[in-house]
Amino acid sequence: MDKTSRRISNQDINPCLEESDASHKCLDSCNYDRSKCSAYFQRYKNCRKYWHNIMVQRRRDGIKPEMPTAAERLEMLSAIGGKPY
Repeated sequence: MDKTSRRISNQDINPCLEESDASHKCLDSCNYDRSKCSAYFQRYKNCRKYWHNIMVQRRRDGIKPEMPTAAERLEMLSAIGGKPY
């Protein structure tokens, strides 16, 4: 597996891995008809937007690493009662 593929499938680097996998599975099961998977795509976009905003805020606050680890993200999501996207 090349470096880019490892980064995309790494839970610590990609906070939206679950949403990404779900959209790919939808495409596979719907014979790549994108119109049938629009809800999955929207959920992925909302996830990316949410975590991007978190990363920007952490960067502004000087917190390292800018993207929270998988464990930190789980804690953050449980504190707000689940996924907001």
